[in-house]
Amino acid sequence: YAGVVSLVYLAILSRSLGLKDFGHFSLIFGTAQALVALTSFEIWQTVIRYGVQSRLAKDWARFGRLVWLTTSIDICGALVGCLFAVVIFKGFGDLLELNPEYIEIGLIFCCTLLWTRMSTPFGIVRVLDRFDIGTYVEAIAPTGRLIAATAIAFTGPSVKAYLIAWAVLEVVAAIVYWIASYRLAPGALTRRNFGHWKQTLSENIGIRSFFGITFASSTLDAVYRQGPLLAVGYFLGTSAAGLYRLADQLAQGIGKFAQIVARAVFPEFAMAQEAGNAAEFRKLVRNVTLIAGVGGIIVSVLALVAGEHLLTAIGGEDFARGAAILVPIAIGASFELAAVSFEPVLYSTGHARLALAARLTAVTALVIGVLAFVNLGPLAVGWVVATGLAVLYCAMSMSVWFVLRKSGSVDG
Repeated sequence: YAGVVSLVYLAILSRSLGLKDFGHFSLIFGTAQALVALTSFEIWQTVIRYGVQSRLAKDWARFGRLVWLTTSIDICGALVGCLFAVVIFKGFGDLLELNPEYIEIGLIFCCTLLWTRMSTPFGIVRVLDRFDIGTYVEAIAPTGRLIAATAIAFTGPSVKAYLIAWAVLEVVAAIVYWIASYRLAPGALTRRNFGHWKQTLSENIGIRSFFGITFASSTLDAVYRQGPLLAVGYFLGTSAAGLYRLADQLAQGIGKFAQIVARAVFPEFAMAQEAGNAAEFRKLVRNVTLIAGVGGIIVSVLALVAGEHLLTAIGGEDFARGAAILVPIAIGASFELAAVSFEPVLYSTGHARLALAARLTAVTALVIGVLAFVNLGPLAVGWVVATGLAVLYCAMSMSVWFVLRKSGSVDG
């Protein structure tokens, strides 16, 4: 649902703003997303990895202590992110070729995202198996964006208007997520469970290293997702960034689907691992990987056959030349989709370091490739992104094969 709706409001956004202003919007939004990823620490993974033990034991006090710890980390991350946002928008906005009139609203939008994208409530909903509630809450933003984009397009489209609308919707979704989390776990989210930091750390063995590794991994993921767009904006200008962003947004629809699948299967993998059912664990990994692999092939074929028509229909003739960029980015997204089960497997089996090493390898390839080929244009950057994701797929698959073979979960 979110993917289809996002295509519609993306079409309204790109057509109403035009190539250059859409580039400004994209750079502001991309910078905000990068800061969110860098400072939110993907703390939901910690909630699931260690919260599943408390859930199975129905120890809500222990679960509450864990949630208060992760919430505190979320808050610290938002504060640090806001400081970084001030430095970036006030000190380096000109490097991204942002129009000076967008600096203030860009900073406000970025800080809003930092406070509304705290991921502890997402982890609570997932670890308690209430995927239905998560689905409803996550539908708020795309539905609201479609309504807001339609209204703004008819009343006076501007970068500022869209940023304000997007920010308000993020606030609404965040409030609903926190309310839902509290109602699902009222015995956990009480004041008496707050502040027991030493006890929380001692009763969740390995939580420090797990948090550190997931933070490093989410940082590398942020570099990979937003780095190419920011590099295109810095080296090639806002119009090129707008062109790249539209193609990237279409492909990232697949990436978002991959993230949704990963978030859904992670608690399932964690519970299967905790229960010690090797056969069920092996079957789950095989089925998810097979489905995702077929989906990846379909995505690549669609990009080759219908990429130009899709971009023209969404953005208009100015964006049609982005069809060539869409092809490599879609191929890269198909690799990401095919690898969707690998990282949850490594996290749930206690091998998060291998996932981190795989991401580090991919980001290294990305940075080298972008620096070497960015002057050739957005298309070259697209192929660099695809190559890096292929590297990530190979490294992740080899790691998973090694882990499952070592644990006896694969034959031979």
